[in-house]
Amino acid sequence: IGLGTGSTVRFFLERLAGRVADGLDVVGVPTSSATERLAAELGIPLTTLDEHPLLDMDIDGADEISPSLDLIKGGGGALTREKIVAAASDHVVIIADHSKVVDHLGAFPLPVEVLPFGWRRTAMEIEAMGGRPEIRRRGDTTFVTDNGHYILDCGFDRIDDPGELERSLDAIPGVVECGLFVGLARTAIIGESAGTRIMRR
Repeated sequence: IGLGTGSTVRFFLERLAGRVADGLDVVGVPTSSATERLAAELGIPLTTLDEHPLLDMDIDGADEISPSLDLIKGGGGALTREKIVAAASDHVVIIADHSKVVDHLGAFPLPVEVLPFGWRRTAMEIEAMGGRPEIRRRGDTTFVTDNGHYILDCGFDRIDDPGELERSLDAIPGVVECGLFVGLARTAIIGESAGTRIMRR
């Protein structure tokens, strides 16, 4: 199974580790160095996508979830690996709290992973499309992904056609991947004060 990245996924990994300790036979493909370290510490068996290129399931979080289960992801900085693992999985399950469910994507700035080379030029192309890109920083330094790239957090306000925007962004030279996950998630498990709600595509 694919093991996503982020604060919500951490709770899942802790529960999964308990099931593994009880005898569950499972092997995980982590989507980030942080997830790999945590899963290893918890005793979850790990493999790579090269060794297991077809996965039964991917469990991950999201920053925004639309009614049609299109997503914005990448707040944790692992969007490219997360999308590769999601695309390799038969069933993508998103776990999140109710605040992540929105009528329209776009209130959360869209993460776009870009090459460091010429990133300002790449940002100009995104601006020309109506985005407001800001380089992601951690304190006084530029955030660098596990892949050695930068992330531009891009304000687009309301995204009416996520598929078209995803294609347009991916066509810009210098863009590695964007945080729009369109048509990948099949199920979302949403935590609410009254219990759990299941959303399905």
